[in-house]
Amino acid sequence: MTRLSSYFLPTTKEAPADAEAVSHRLLVRAGMARQLGAGMWTWLPAGWRAHRKAEQIIREELDAIGAQEMLMPVLQPAEIWRTSGRYPIEELFKLKDRKGAELALAMTHEEALTFHMAREVRSYRDLPKLLYHFQVKERDEPRPRAGVLRTREFVMKDSYSFDRDREGLDRSYELHVGAYDRIFERSGLEWYRVEADVGMMGGFGAHEYMAPCPAGENDVALSDAGYAANVEVANATPQRAEGLPEPLGEPREVETPGAATIEAVSGLLGVPAAALIKAMPMVVEGRGPVLVVLRGDHRLNPIKLANAVGAESRPAHRDEIVEVFGAPAGFIGPVGMRVEVLADEALRDLRGLVAGANEPDKHLRGVEPGRDFEPAWADVRNVEPGDTCPGGAPIRIEPAIEVGNIFKLGTRFSEPLGATFLDASGSERPIWMGSYGIGPARVVAAAIEQHADEQGISWPRALAPFDAELVTLGREGEPAREVADRLYGELRDAGLDVIYDDREAGAGEKFADA
Repeated sequence: MTRLSSYFLPTTKEAPADAEAVSHRLLVRAGMARQLGAGMWTWLPAGWRAHRKAEQIIREELDAIGAQEMLMPVLQPAEIWRTSGRYPIEELFKLKDRKGAELALAMTHEEALTFHMAREVRSYRDLPKLLYHFQVKERDEPRPRAGVLRTREFVMKDSYSFDRDREGLDRSYELHVGAYDRIFERSGLEWYRVEADVGMMGGFGAHEYMAPCPAGENDVALSDAGYAANVEVANATPQRAEGLPEPLGEPREVETPGAATIEAVSGLLGVPAAALIKAMPMVVEGRGPVLVVLRGDHRLNPIKLANAVGAESRPAHRDEIVEVFGAPAGFIGPVGMRVEVLADEALRDLRGLVAGANEPDKHLRGVEPGRDFEPAWADVRNVEPGDTCPGGAPIRIEPAIEVGNIFKLGTRFSEPLGATFLDASGSERPIWMGSYGIGPARVVAAAIEQHADEQGISWPRALAPFDAELVTLGREGEPAREVADRLYGELRDAGLDVIYDDREAGAGEKFADA
């Protein structure tokens, strides 16, 4: 029996002062969650009911595609993470036991399950397999925020596919696409599936499931032609660079005293920002200094840059800029540059541009990529609203919450961890893997963000902690109370999960809590 008079539901009128997201404010006010520390949240009974309902939808759809539920430990030997190459990840919690053995608190379970499969799978007859679990994850999040949306500890559903070849992986991937589509539909979310970066997971293909809302920490590029991608990987044709100066036969040096920014040079020379070459001195891990150049009105995308150069990079320090790149910041340019130059594709075929002259207080007019400097080319810019998607429609950019992700890992983990099998001809081959995650807490938070109104949380039916709330206005022994007690029993007998507000409290307080 769930009677509010004895139920632990500590509602409050005040939202946390640091609450940024609607879901943060309302989960606290509704008595569904409480913060224990930075990035550490306790789910109270009503909130945990919603969380469990999200879990059950996920479980049912995973079972429907033949996945088998299991459970793996959070505490893991550090060695398997070293073997996969992911031990240095800063977000991974690392510790030692009393004997000095090095351990890790898992933020994901590719290593652990691949370790087991390497010892249990022998033949192609043992494949394919779909396995999943719900487990607490630990992540040394540098900036926990937005309530339960960005935490250091959370429950995650992870599923993993193990196949004989790429074609088998593609089939497992599509099974998960169908299951995920149904999960988010059943959860009552507005969502879209977008192209994504593989990130620390590795592999060769990924999608994310995004729930649009103002509190979202991801930006998604969308179009009416059906294009959808995380801005980290989105590609689009840039808007035309208008108002470029007339081309010159060769670059001409001009004085630009003190003009060290795009805005200052644009104003001084009377040219649009699109006519400037933005120079960004970078240092690439294992590669050294690289000058990255873009159109002056565009922004560098660090994810695209990392994918283009095959490593992480950082902006050059102030002392490195003059020493390595040969000029002060704001006056660096690609013409005559003594280090490698990487140009964004949006600069290709443009003429009459303005670039730093590699001397203080001087720029060059009439610069032409390909004629005056020969860069390596790559798409390293952020798409912008109004760009044109591959389908020919304008791009718009919206914030969204990532509620799920799916990855084609290939042999990224099976090869280093020795997960192989013998094929029909007796040859040893690596297992092809996929990884698929959903955060139930994020599903709950996204539902609140999308469905809340001025009265508070308006749950999608599938995630509501209870099917119905019954409020009695009568006191013990009064006819109205007797009717309410009888109705409560009838609702329960009908199979409904009901919370009954039987408190000795005023109607206003009861309706406000409801």
